[in-house]
Amino acid sequence: MEQPENLLTVKPTWRNQRLTRLKKRRRLWLKVHLYLGLFAGAVLVVIGLTGSILTFWMEIDRWLNPELTTVAVSEAANIRPLADIVAAAQAAMPTGAVFTYAYPPSSPEQAYVVFFDVPAGNGATHSVNAFVNPYTAQIVGTRVYYHATDLTAYCFMGFVFKLHYTLLAGNDGAVLVGILGVLAFISLLTGLIVWWPLTGKWRQALTVKRHAGSERLNYDLHKTFGFYSTVLLSAVFISGVSMNLPGPFKWLVERFSPVAAVGDYRTEPSTDSVAVTVDQAWKKAASLYPDGRLYWFSVPKNETGVYVFTVHGPLGAGFYGRRKVIVDRYGELLHVFDSLQGSGGSVFMQWMWPLHSGYFFGMPGRILVLLSGLACVLLFVTGVVRWLQKRRAAIARKQT
Repeated sequence: MEQPENLLTVKPTWRNQRLTRLKKRRRLWLKVHLYLGLFAGAVLVVIGLTGSILTFWMEIDRWLNPELTTVAVSEAANIRPLADIVAAAQAAMPTGAVFTYAYPPSSPEQAYVVFFDVPAGNGATHSVNAFVNPYTAQIVGTRVYYHATDLTAYCFMGFVFKLHYTLLAGNDGAVLVGILGVLAFISLLTGLIVWWPLTGKWRQALTVKRHAGSERLNYDLHKTFGFYSTVLLSAVFISGVSMNLPGPFKWLVERFSPVAAVGDYRTEPSTDSVAVTVDQAWKKAASLYPDGRLYWFSVPKNETGVYVFTVHGPLGAGFYGRRKVIVDRYGELLHVFDSLQGSGGSVFMQWMWPLHSGYFFGMPGRILVLLSGLACVLLFVTGVVRWLQKRRAAIARKQT
């Protein structure tokens, strides 16, 4: 009589078959990961490096341009009203210039940085800065930030911004960068699938082998940096996509929750109401967040325009966020975009900029985002080296 097969011998066979299937599936994902990395990786190196610079763009800009950004501080000096700053900046601009937004100083020795769109003909515009002394409301200087047609006329930070955001290719470049952000996110997910230790060797998967050869060291650097940076890089890529592809991204978020936007709010013209100054509008906004700092603001461009004040401040537990306060021309509070309140979709969208800039966790968060840009370079270089190593090994096998 034939003896029944020992169950203890069946179990390993089943496991081996399952492991074989998983390894075959992982080889497919490895190809997807490889081609995505080779296709998008080289461009992401540029985007990552420029993103690292932009994490501290204001500090770098001040360091490069002290004659524009620095003012003398007097103990007896008083900060001039915002209305005086706006008026002085507008007076320094040519006819037709449109005030877009202004960055107040974050320390006593800094000037206001005011942005304008200046007509350049044929529907194009230059982006021009006016620097205003906060104590005298006098113009410190002006410069071209973005030039409508001449890349050599950009200031350094303007050039870095455009390279990061559009690859210097205008609106088409912005769309391309957004698509690359989507591909980069997919590459991260496929990288996790490839990284996952099918045999349960977690320590090996999570560490770099000591005293390893160059080939093993390169492999370990790629897999460990990829794993440990996944959460941060995912946040940076997704938030970047939200900025480069705002329409499709907002549409997708709205499939799950309503999303409000600044453009949804306007001033209803009234003959019975008196328009308020920017200082009066800011006083109302500031009263909502006394611990916050005014990061930038814009003023109404026409009768239906609104004041927009972006306020940065602590959210608790070491986290930081931003709020956008919308006030109409008559001083009525229309809406507050808050990182902690509102519809799920609106709150999610409010977190995009803090995550992309690193501001969500203060200075440590900014440093992390700076390092995420460098991680893009490391992952691309180690990935290409790994691909070349495997390619050489495959060629050698064919020749033997």
